[in-house]
Amino acid sequence: MKEKQQPITGCGAGEIAEHVFLCGDPERIAKVSADWSDVVEVCKVREYIIHTGTKDGVRLTAASTGIGGPSTAVVMEELAKLGAHTFIRIGNSGGLSDDVELGDYVITTGAIRDEGTSKSYVRPDYPAAAHFEVTSALVSAAKESGSRYHAGITWSVDAFYARNKVLTDGSDMASMSFNGFEQSGQNDMVLDCKKAHVLNVEMESSTILTLANLFGLRAGCICTVSDKTPWPGPGQDSISLDKNIKGAIDIATKAMIDLAMLQA
Repeated sequence: MKEKQQPITGCGAGEIAEHVFLCGDPERIAKVSADWSDVVEVCKVREYIIHTGTKDGVRLTAASTGIGGPSTAVVMEELAKLGAHTFIRIGNSGGLSDDVELGDYVITTGAIRDEGTSKSYVRPDYPAAAHFEVTSALVSAAKESGSRYHAGITWSVDAFYARNKVLTDGSDMASMSFNGFEQSGQNDMVLDCKKAHVLNVEMESSTILTLANLFGLRAGCICTVSDKTPWPGPGQDSISLDKNIKGAIDIATKAMIDLAMLQA
């Protein structure tokens, strides 16, 4: 058995870098590590694929989280126990603000904790705040890339279908849940977040940011906007989404290497 082997991922001592990228989709891990050297796949279990390698002299790890808070917390716990201290989430999200367009990037400064996982760790009024050094590095890298980006608040949710809405006639919103199920006031959640200048909605940021702060670690998040909430129709096509995810990977990689170099 590996020294300090973790019970879910099976990862052991020496297999995880201090600087880690987190992606929901396991298939994106190969895209994150595509131009690294000495890449080793150290985990392929359940929703988790984990690669460790090197880029520009910096040792890096990329790990998939699966969808939502519970699986994200599991992998964060295990990677932190193996020495990871800086995390950047790379993902896609739904745009809420009218100023946010398809293909834009959102760098999360803080997240609404509309999920249950982080509440299992700490009281609900504890903030899900991104680390200022990680946020600053992401903003600098986004500016340097010339990409269109926004920095601000993200709405982080548990229920993909219950929280998302679709426009039925250009103005009325309907539930995306089976048989149109919804509780009273759920349409108001989308409208209230828009009024509160929330930029985007996704499912992992608040868990990542809350746990990082609780554990004394650093974390930040960058997401491309792949569709709009409520959904008026199709979002990005697969080619555009791949291109914009690649852009997010490039921005996050530049930011992470800058952070590592500053620390060295």
